[in-house]
Amino acid sequence: MSKQVQEVETIFCHETGDDYLVVVMRDGERLFRAKLGLSETSAGPRPAKFRLKQDSSEEPRQPDEFVELARRARRIRLSEQTSPEARRELTEMFSGYQLEDKTKTVRTCRYCASAGRYSPITTDTAIKDDRDWICRDCARTELERQLSYSGGGQVTGAAKERLEELMLEVQDLDRIVNLLEGRLDPDLTKFDTISATVDEVDPVRVDSLDVHPDLQELLEDRFETLLPVQSLSVENGLFEGTDQLVVSATATGKTLVGEMTGLDRVLKGKGKMLFLVPLVALANQKYEDFRDEYGHLVDVTIRVGASRINDDGAQFDPGADVIVGTYEGIDHALRTGKEMGDVGTVVIDEVHTLKEDERGHRLDGLISRLKYTCERRARRVESYDGAQWIYLSATVGNPEQLAGALESTLIEFEERPVPIERHVTFADGQEKVRVANKLVKREFDTESSKGYRGQTIIFTNSRRRCHEISRKLEYDAAPYHAGLDYKRRKRVERRFGEQDLAAVVTTAALAAGVDFPASQVVFDSLAMGIEWLSVQEFHQMLGRAGRPDYHDEGKVYVLVEPDCSYHNSMEMTEDEVAFTLLKGEMESVMTHYDEAAAVEETLANVTVGGKAAKALNDRMLGDVPTKHAVGKLLQYEFIDGFEPTPLGRVVTEHFLEPGEAFALLDGIRKDAHPYDLVADIELRDADL
Repeated sequence: MSKQVQEVETIFCHETGDDYLVVVMRDGERLFRAKLGLSETSAGPRPAKFRLKQDSSEEPRQPDEFVELARRARRIRLSEQTSPEARRELTEMFSGYQLEDKTKTVRTCRYCASAGRYSPITTDTAIKDDRDWICRDCARTELERQLSYSGGGQVTGAAKERLEELMLEVQDLDRIVNLLEGRLDPDLTKFDTISATVDEVDPVRVDSLDVHPDLQELLEDRFETLLPVQSLSVENGLFEGTDQLVVSATATGKTLVGEMTGLDRVLKGKGKMLFLVPLVALANQKYEDFRDEYGHLVDVTIRVGASRINDDGAQFDPGADVIVGTYEGIDHALRTGKEMGDVGTVVIDEVHTLKEDERGHRLDGLISRLKYTCERRARRVESYDGAQWIYLSATVGNPEQLAGALESTLIEFEERPVPIERHVTFADGQEKVRVANKLVKREFDTESSKGYRGQTIIFTNSRRRCHEISRKLEYDAAPYHAGLDYKRRKRVERRFGEQDLAAVVTTAALAAGVDFPASQVVFDSLAMGIEWLSVQEFHQMLGRAGRPDYHDEGKVYVLVEPDCSYHNSMEMTEDEVAFTLLKGEMESVMTHYDEAAAVEETLANVTVGGKAAKALNDRMLGDVPTKHAVGKLLQYEFIDGFEPTPLGRVVTEHFLEPGEAFALLDGIRKDAHPYDLVADIELRDADL
């Protein structure tokens, strides 16, 4: 041991039972560990036993060897965790050998010290664990142990990284563990703040508008001036027939842009308005709203996807002034040759749907087919000038590119009237309701400087869950989804507006249509059915938090269940999705075609346009391989020249992909019941 004695850098002493653990260091590496025992002599405390530790065995050595080690060491360190009495004993012993100048008490990691590691920690690096302090490595290990103990042992990378990041930031392990148990510590749950921004726009006075007198009267009864995005749209030719892509945050008033020009053109005899949305639930809501607000001026009807099977025309009136429909409902009318007359305005709400795998190519095809139909009618009917197109979205990553592709003027308004604080906390499915209850109570008990109590929208992924959560909240709350009748939904809207409800619990599928003046949005789930939310959908939903006339700020809470997914087809887990959404950039809106999508849209274009099918394909946003698609249609016997075959007509009228068509044909050959075949079609896209 003589060579080791000459090269000792640090001796570290830590109390263990009645003895001391000694760690001998050189160049930051441990040379060996030993156990030291002291005894009281007439000269004071002195080494009485000294044993080298090797795994579980101990090798006795002469006590004088420890004294020689101490004399040759550059420094001697005592752990802060060693009791005051024991530190006094050690200090007195080292002083007896004139080594007091080398001796110092230091803060060390308790776990490292107990394991025989010298791990000094500083104010900057220490992590608080109960009443003690530990090093970062041990804190990470202890956090993993706590995660396992609390049932969160399957926490995946994203959540684990976030928790470690927070622990290092606040230097307190207990606060992180409490966060896992659903405690709401605002300093820890806060992810970021989206700052308020204000674009200066001169408001347009309603009484200055050049619109039909009946519309003028209706607008003047509601407003003195238009909102900024509406004013920008008017200044850029809204009432001169200019096609526009309007991109603006949720609740900034962009929907009225489409409504104003559509109604004005109807009342001036320039053709009917089509107001198109992606989902049946949204179409139903918009139909009821239009009928309620404008029914005294115009006839309103609805056309949704379900009518493609049972097309009895019970609700749909093709001669109505305003047709509210789903993309698929109107596309079905085109594919089946329904005559809709003069279309003066087409409003495409949620136009960012163009980027979605399932609905994107169908919306792209619908726009092309509807433009073709309107242009062809304008050539035949002298009194008809064609349609004005208004595209609406809150969330587009490439607005200039999309506006160019849609041949429209971009109206972009980026104002965020109030700041939004975004929070993330972890909880399992049952714990989420308890956390949501706390958030709802806390928000409703808080009054803004404008005199309004805080109210909450809770988004979840099923109607059943809407009812479950609303029943368990202590303050008055109500479910709100497409399964409720019109009267009940209106009652919920009225009670919320009158501040009689602390919260509404709604499905993600209704996010685009929910228009409550809420100060807080809580995500009980990050799924829409069995699909994770997109960045666009997430931003649209969180944008519901905070209204400038009611609130000082908006709050968003994302309740995350680690390692959770809602269907085995989901590749990511909820914690991974949460941070992807929070950090995600708005995605570009553009349509992409695989073979099945190209075949479906080309068949629809042949059905509607005949020999013009290639021109219809060419004007679509996505690149459609027309030659290849036509080859497949001929191979499948879906077309004969520029006409659909009877089989092809059935396939396109029912929005079938080739694989589905052949599966149904196989079922028919095997005498499957017709109801089973229809059910397969309808269940496939029940939300369309």
